[in-house]
Amino acid sequence: MIVLYTNIGLDRRTGTEVVTADLARTIKARGHEPIVYSPSLGVVAREIEAAGVSLVGNLSRLSVVPDVIHGHHHYETIQAIQRFPDVPALFVCHDVTAWHDEVPQHPNIRRFVAVGLNARKRLIRDWPQTRPRIEVIGNGVDMPRFLPRSPLPPTPRRALVFSNDAGDHSHWEPIAEVCRQLGIEVDRVGLASGNQVGAPERLLPDYDLVFAKGRCALEAAAVGAAVVLCDIQGLGQMLTSRNVGRLRAWNFGMRTLNRPINPAWILEEIRRYDAVDAAQVRDFIRANASLSSAADRYLDVYRRLRAECIPPGIADR
Repeated sequence: MIVLYTNIGLDRRTGTEVVTADLARTIKARGHEPIVYSPSLGVVAREIEAAGVSLVGNLSRLSVVPDVIHGHHHYETIQAIQRFPDVPALFVCHDVTAWHDEVPQHPNIRRFVAVGLNARKRLIRDWPQTRPRIEVIGNGVDMPRFLPRSPLPPTPRRALVFSNDAGDHSHWEPIAEVCRQLGIEVDRVGLASGNQVGAPERLLPDYDLVFAKGRCALEAAAVGAAVVLCDIQGLGQMLTSRNVGRLRAWNFGMRTLNRPINPAWILEEIRRYDAVDAAQVRDFIRANASLSSAADRYLDVYRRLRAECIPPGIADR
């Protein structure tokens, strides 16, 4: 099966860039043919090419006709549909506020995927007719890459603010101050701090406590760190065995960051650190949020899209 993925950019390691790269590599390993389109190429594009995945920066140069369009972002999805008007498409909503995730209203888009319940709300808000055609497929972690770390210490020694928005005068500063008061060594990584990492699976096992949201929180929890949901938008909760399922349904995203970033509340969440419970959270994430399972679900959607559009008896590629 030939799957065309679209993305607004592949020049930075942010959410959909990583999702696109992961899915493309995974379905290629399963014998399918992914092609990735983005008008803005860069570091992630080079990584995708290095994995043997086809990549284009201009759809007019693409001669092969895909079987399915997997659309990320409004404009790029519409470009792909216009280039291949007979190919069925799905649109995946990742962000509830960004202009580029506005839902494209096109009849070729026959399925919609939300990465969490908040994204589902946006799909329905932008185009109410999407409601019966929405599936929720959470982001997945490449578990063979993000291996479990050694057991956590009884109290946290090292903390990490894992965020592309952790620049100066951001949520980084109150977190760092509280950690220093507690004698916890603290670092930050991401775009705004000028310290973006290409292999977080190598970095995360060195930290006992991680402040993050979304995919960053998911990866940190999969490794086994204690995770406090937090980013520039606000403060959430420490992930625990009691709340992880509910918060995962919201993709550990903005809807879960429901409090101001207040030092007293940051301290309160750090005091909930529990090494044994963090291991239970890790086990839940590893059992329920793998990239392999997410790829299974997407491939099932692709096959259903094709089945609706090809004559009976035509063999799958």
